Amino acid sequence: MRFVIQRVTRASVTIDNEVTGQIGKGFLVLVGVENSDNEQIADKMVKKLCGLRIFEDGNGKTNLDISAVEGSLLVVSQFTLYADCHHGNRPSFINAGRPELAEPLYEHITKECRKYVPNVQTGRFGADMKVELINDGPFTIVLDSKEIC
Repeated sequence: MRFVIQRVTRASVTIDNEVTGQIGKGFLVLVGVENSDNEQIADKMVKKLCGLRIFEDGNGKTNLDISAVEGSLLVVSQFTLYADCHHGNRPSFINAGRPELAEPLYEHITKECRKYVPNVQTGRFGADMKVELINDGPFTIVLDSKEIC
């Protein structure tokens, strides 16, 4: 499982010209699922995500987590995080989780996030989405379950 986490001052996702999720200060989280992922891995990833201390405290140090700043989450599924570009110029997505596995895991992730953060907005699994954001910093972190679980 991979999360690309971007600290934002605001972010939104639009589907068919309708804004389906938007947040102010918080994290835009792009979620990629692999075929070997499960709920236990998702739970560890969410705990790590919500515990990241990457917001500045009063001294300008990145020392506060998302709860401490009353931040929000915008969680968007993105199977292309498992693109394999080793051979040729056309990416392969064979390592991306099959929809019948990935969609329930995406839903589980958003449910688990709500245990830590009251305002969790989402995109729609499998939809053609337009994502807008203002990256604060810029500050972007990649969490990979193979490195933290």
